[in-house]
Amino acid sequence: MSWAKEVAELVRRRARARELGGKERVARQHAAGRLTVRERIDALIDPGSFLELGALAGDETADGFVPSGYVGGLAQIEGRDVAVGGEDFTVRGGSERDGAEKVALVCAMAKEYRIPLVLFHDGAGGNIENTINRGYSKIPNYRSWADEMELLATVPVIAGVMGSVAGGPAGRAMLSHWSIMPKETAEMFAAGPTVVKRAIGAELTKQELGGSKVHARGSGSVDNEGTDEMDCMRQIREFFSYMPRNVWELPPYRLPEDDPQRREEQLLEIIPRDRRQPYDMRKLLRMVVDDGEFFELTPHFGKCVITAFARLNGHVVGVVGNNPMIHGGALDGAGADKQTHFMDVCDQFHIPLIFFIDIPGFMVGPAAEQGAAVRRGMRTFWMTNQVTVPVLQVYLRRCFGFGGAASGNAARLNLRIGWPSGEWGGIPTEGGIDAAFRRAIESAPDPEAKRSELEEGVKRLRSPFATAEALAVEDIIDPRDTRPVLIRFLEAAEATRSYHLGPKTRTGVRP
Repeated sequence: MSWAKEVAELVRRRARARELGGKERVARQHAAGRLTVRERIDALIDPGSFLELGALAGDETADGFVPSGYVGGLAQIEGRDVAVGGEDFTVRGGSERDGAEKVALVCAMAKEYRIPLVLFHDGAGGNIENTINRGYSKIPNYRSWADEMELLATVPVIAGVMGSVAGGPAGRAMLSHWSIMPKETAEMFAAGPTVVKRAIGAELTKQELGGSKVHARGSGSVDNEGTDEMDCMRQIREFFSYMPRNVWELPPYRLPEDDPQRREEQLLEIIPRDRRQPYDMRKLLRMVVDDGEFFELTPHFGKCVITAFARLNGHVVGVVGNNPMIHGGALDGAGADKQTHFMDVCDQFHIPLIFFIDIPGFMVGPAAEQGAAVRRGMRTFWMTNQVTVPVLQVYLRRCFGFGGAASGNAARLNLRIGWPSGEWGGIPTEGGIDAAFRRAIESAPDPEAKRSELEEGVKRLRSPFATAEALAVEDIIDPRDTRPVLIRFLEAAEATRSYHLGPKTRTGVRP
């Protein structure tokens, strides 16, 4: 007896599942500048590597078989396994009506196989139809999200906000190590414009309420912004290239082509002698890392700090650089949040941290106080002292106060090296002199001359060579030697990373 009839039905159902919401709805999705979830998956993964799970899930209706609005399964990116899934807006608007079990399955595969997870979000979550069809109202608890919470401690989780995302999918997008959304064609919010108008009377477009200008450039809820969906796929692949498969493995090593002994002459003059004059920190970083390339995370938020993945002699490193172009490099609340999260991710996935330090301290003034700069900055300080990966600190110019202390870790097997341009201390000279010697300055025949005299005396004590003489810094180096010195230290510290494989634990409560 042949099973040809049943196989033919199987083929028919699989073909219908690939059609998603049908030609008309797919055409509307394309007209809005958006891909379908199947197109997103195909654009991201290695060709032919997708093994779909639950393709036949759906409903048999009077109009025929309607496939599930969630597509997920196993795939590969650069030859490495990954679990991937997402809602499709062309099927019931990406509603969670029939997607909850499938997303749970995809997450379970990531958890059990210990492989990275990539989720595309393009849906509004629950809707009133779910309650009507169920026949009763549920108390919100999201107990089924337990696996997703646990995944944050074990495997890289990447979120792509690809359409109008609200409710559950919006919350799920935040449960990630890194997220991205395209300009103009994606939005994310707790509730959309219709609900907002009814709740508070405000009339806003979707982009005004939750577009990339709001979340990638304003709130920082989404890390990166793509020019379009294909650019988002490129950036996801690049982020993925720096990640290990899970916390029990080290990040992928890439055979270097750049000379580990390369010395850049421009480093000798990139720091201005006038410490009030800014310079291009990104240019400096490119002169140190392999091939002058790095992948910047959260570039449009907390811009006083630059956070990026790069490589040094083929090894993945996390780079943190103070940006003197943004209020002199002072650490504000947004920058502190950004730096804290980045350090957390690097420590979680065994990525050594390199700080390029030029920071006058925490940002000051009324706006900074209203923005909780000190509290958020101390969270960064707390995180800095929790990390177990090797930490390398290059003191380029200024390093003052707790803001400076939050930019490195002098404990454990870490390295602090200064440049001859370095100046550091508890407080910048100018403010410190006025505070400590106010009466002496005011009573002097020439207050300005007295202030200058006192400042010069303190500056002599703050010479980097005086610090080196006291062994309060491990070394002062020629700026041109920065790359070779960092690489040599990373090689020496390489074995220590294997001692800390597995999930990380934290001590106490964040400030």
